[in-house]
Amino acid sequence: MADAKPPMVQSVAVDLIEVINPRARSQKTFQEIVASIAAIGLKRPITVARRVVAGTEKYDLVCGQGRLEAFRVLGQAEIPAIVVEAGSEDCLVMSLVENLARRQHQALDLLHDIDGMRQRGHSESDIARKTGLTGEYVKGVIRLLGKGETRLIRAVESGQIPVSIAVDIAMAKDEETQNVLQDAYERNLLRGHRLIAAKRLVEQRRRRGKGLNPNDPKRHRTLSVEALVRTYQQDTDKKRMIVRKAEATRDRLVFVTEALRALFSEDAFVNLLRAEQLETLPRGLAERLQSKGAD
Repeated sequence: MADAKPPMVQSVAVDLIEVINPRARSQKTFQEIVASIAAIGLKRPITVARRVVAGTEKYDLVCGQGRLEAFRVLGQAEIPAIVVEAGSEDCLVMSLVENLARRQHQALDLLHDIDGMRQRGHSESDIARKTGLTGEYVKGVIRLLGKGETRLIRAVESGQIPVSIAVDIAMAKDEETQNVLQDAYERNLLRGHRLIAAKRLVEQRRRRGKGLNPNDPKRHRTLSVEALVRTYQQDTDKKRMIVRKAEATRDRLVFVTEALRALFSEDAFVNLLRAEQLETLPRGLAERLQSKGAD
């Protein structure tokens, strides 16, 4: 380690650099990168790998796509770069690791990188070893990607639901998803706010589909009269269900109140409660009995 030399930065022609693993990015973010480089210059060099094609020296981009594209937009012929020795597969893995190390990253981009490694012949255990992820996580992500479940994948990456539950939801039929959530609750995998968020996610997935593609024409289509009526009917059914539950709860409370009033009118029952030291009642119920008695 004492003989290791720090990486050398050199100028590389931008036309000789190929982006082997391109990914889409926010135009707003990209414009901020361009403005920053134009104002104060490049803060951090990109990383490339040298390769020779037909006697010509070229470079594969390892990390720094945004900076490279900004240099091209600004009309720069060369860009500062750290040149490493690595093959195409190693470049792809290094690019993935670089993105995993970022504090802010697009989850779907990283997960699609995992699927890309699988398509290039890497086994699930190999992907897990190279990325530092668990085998269960990698296997679950690949299954979700194969089914186009980007909505569930986003929830997994944001920590709303475990990957195992997301896979169970993806494999279940619509009428079975509530059973999946119930099982997750009983196994203490989803509780409190996470359970509420999971239920909301399942409902959104049922209504809006599995994907999150903002360019999907289905998301921007004009609602037909039938669709509006269907949506209205669904909301009406929900409110009717809430009313039915409230009425059922009220009926049970009335029954319990009347039953207790009848029992407390019996001296033998009251004496039995006192003997067992059970003569007290919850305050709300006691007040309700007293108010009914006063009426």
